[in-house]
Amino acid sequence: MALYSAAAAVLEGLERGDGGIKSLVYNSRFPLYALVSETLRYSPVLEKLLAGAALLQAEKKLPPQLAKVLVYDLLFGKGLKCGGRWKALARRHRARLEAELARLKVQQKVSRNEDLLAPAQAASPGASQVPRYVRVNTLKTCVDDVIDFFKRQGYSYLGKAASVEELRVLSGKKFMLDLHLPELLVFPPQMDFHDNLLYTSGHIILQDKASCLPAFLLGPAAGSHVIDACAAPGNKTSHLAAILKNKGQIFAFDVDTKRLATMNTMLMRAGVTGFQLTQQDFLTVDPGDPKYGKVTYILLDPSCSGSGMVNRLPREEAAPSAERLQALAGFQRKVLSHALSFPALQRLVYSTCSLHREENEDVVHAVLQEQGSAFRLVNAFPSWPCRGLAAFPGAESCLRASPADTLTHGFFVAVLERHGEGAAAPSSLPVAAEENPQRREGTEPGAAPKKRKRKKQRVKE
Repeated sequence: MALYSAAAAVLEGLERGDGGIKSLVYNSRFPLYALVSETLRYSPVLEKLLAGAALLQAEKKLPPQLAKVLVYDLLFGKGLKCGGRWKALARRHRARLEAELARLKVQQKVSRNEDLLAPAQAASPGASQVPRYVRVNTLKTCVDDVIDFFKRQGYSYLGKAASVEELRVLSGKKFMLDLHLPELLVFPPQMDFHDNLLYTSGHIILQDKASCLPAFLLGPAAGSHVIDACAAPGNKTSHLAAILKNKGQIFAFDVDTKRLATMNTMLMRAGVTGFQLTQQDFLTVDPGDPKYGKVTYILLDPSCSGSGMVNRLPREEAAPSAERLQALAGFQRKVLSHALSFPALQRLVYSTCSLHREENEDVVHAVLQEQGSAFRLVNAFPSWPCRGLAAFPGAESCLRASPADTLTHGFFVAVLERHGEGAAAPSSLPVAAEENPQRREGTEPGAAPKKRKRKKQRVKE
């Protein structure tokens, strides 16, 4: 019941204007984004069902937003996961609600629930085709053990994908190992693992493939000092820790206390050690502070328009104004320049979940011009199919991602390295997996993943 009450509280907060969905969801201890966003998407339909079934009149103590959440999961979601009086209430009214749903479909001459939605509320074309990506948390387990666990739960493992097309046709309870990232499993879209033991115990992280690219391409060596400049909600931070094998130090910054508290809980559950969370605007962090004197890697994923997120809510989908893009790009240039001022920095990854050139290639180009020859753009992951827009010479070294081409959220990644005086010797910096297939097991596209030694604790069902 606490899950539904928390989701209803987020809906009430949105109604009051307390914040956006992401900030309100991050402040909760529950994984609420999908439940809240889908309830909002179906809100006009839910209101008709509640009115037609006279549910709120019959149950005067039932808050309207809680009613919406309960009815959404009862009729459109995975089924109610609660017990107690609310489940009993839903069961009492289920027949009436189902009858009202059937009447609504006949009235609108549709057969599918999705068809009840107006075009503005229907899922974006990309949302239905992006698979469910599951990153294996190698701090707690290994890929082989997670595969075995899912097989024991009735899933069918099809091996390592050879192409994006193989991932596109996944269905039922089939899953594969990703063709690019060595610790990423791929399941059909809409698969939900939030209640799975592997997720609740921190053995797997539910993270889109594109969101895994920044930490993977930063590739900090074990023992390194790393900054995650805009860290919450923490998926990339936990990925960095896994790459570091918990050997080194991560300095993670965010301005929101509640988001950091939620992030701390998530990192602890994932078994991350050697991290320091700080409530501070990264722009106010002093690069000359001796504490950061050994920071050689920075992951920078600043605030952006979020235009690449395929499951955005209808209210969030309007294209940002030119003024909004200009303001965002100005902030992004400023924070990227600041990050490059850390004296020991050798490699930086800049990423956004934006589709707009103004926030991506234009930001990188402007800052590189400011820096002169101090930093250079690295041609990261040469076989990645989507490259940067031709905004300036060398922009093709950047990576882009999209639902159509890479079966991911829309994303942008650029890898910058120090060049000339002060640069580390090439051998001391990690290189893209394709340039050094031995760096990580099975990272070369088309190569068979090597068997891992099972040193981690197995998860019992």
